[in-house]
Amino acid sequence: MKLNKKVKSLARRSALTTKAQAKEIIVLEDFDLKAIKTADMVKIVNDLKLTGKKSLLVLPELNKNVYLSSRNLQGFKCVTASELSTYAHFKRWKSYPFRGSVREN
Repeated sequence: MKLNKKVKSLARRSALTTKAQAKEIIVLEDFDLKAIKTADMVKIVNDLKLTGKKSLLVLPELNKNVYLSSRNLQGFKCVTASELSTYAHFKRWKSYPFRGSVREN
């Protein structure tokens, strides 16, 4: 189904507003991993108390180390801000965008 760009933008904004009002969006400070290690990402997930929750980590731009370290974690998805879809917001329970990926309007 093809949608107009304005409709897509409005749907994405509505989804973000709904999640923000339900306090299901938490903005994180940007961080980087020195190496591709799932154990390092597990430690970060545990420190943020995200264990057992479906989570969507939104990066401002592709960060290979963070992406590859998180791809084996169950219930955890890592995407860039440009790949973010409205469906991803409703499918995931909580969104965790990096500060660099959030734009204020």
